[in-house]
Amino acid sequence: MNIVMAAAGAVLFLILAPVLGGLISGVDRVLTARMQSRRGPPVLQPFYDISKLWHKERAFANPVEMILTSGYLILIAFSGAILFSGGDLLLVVFALALSHTFLILAAYAANAPYSTVGAERELIGVMVAEPILILLAAGFFIVTGSFFVSDIVSDPTSAIVYLPGVFLALFAVLTLKLRKSPFDIATSHHAHQELVKGVTSSLSGRTLAKVELAHWYETIILLAMMLLFFAANPVLGIIVVVICYFLEILMDNLFPRVTWKMTMKSLWTVTLILGAANIAVLGILGGVMV
Repeated sequence: MNIVMAAAGAVLFLILAPVLGGLISGVDRVLTARMQSRRGPPVLQPFYDISKLWHKERAFANPVEMILTSGYLILIAFSGAILFSGGDLLLVVFALALSHTFLILAAYAANAPYSTVGAERELIGVMVAEPILILLAAGFFIVTGSFFVSDIVSDPTSAIVYLPGVFLALFAVLTLKLRKSPFDIATSHHAHQELVKGVTSSLSGRTLAKVELAHWYETIILLAMMLLFFAANPVLGIIVVVICYFLEILMDNLFPRVTWKMTMKSLWTVTLILGAANIAVLGILGGVMV
């Protein structure tokens, strides 16, 4: 029965995550337009964009882009399938890191100035985000005694009570992962930024469509990770996640992009002060209680 439920969770993610991710992207665009006193596109515009890209004539700076972007999409989807099937959270974190390696290689393969700069900054993003994601998995293990999502969800303990610092650090890193200001250093949807589409500047047609689709998958994965902190009270968790995403949109429209050096310093400081300190205190208190 557990195997059936795990398989059902994985299949539902693979089918529904792009739909939900596209709708979130559409709502994001509408809210951003309203904040900028514009009418903005319809909510379903992201789906129209993907459809148009998918049917465009194939053109490559390097044919290997097709293989690398396919690997990026497959690994992102694989990560989410593991998460929603109740699998190992640590494996999800490592699979996400590996998936971005494929995107970085695709950008390098174009051998173009902007895509190369974008690839370098995407690599910086992976270096910045991975520590907090690993701390997140470690924190859940300390609280619940397991890396498996199924055990974390079924545990009556509310992880947010014990891991508030890790949650806030994840919220900070979410800005980077969602490619929003002030940490949209590798690529951005704002035309006024210094590097608009760096890591994807040389991609087009189906290769770009696969990258956008992978981003929708990753958005759902990251929001689901935030929801895990409220597994004991999912209704409250959904409300908090919605508020957090709205704050991300608000910050995206209020703050200009910072330099990559400031991004590293800021997020590593947050990871150290909030995330690592939270885990250390939890470890010490756990040792004292034992």
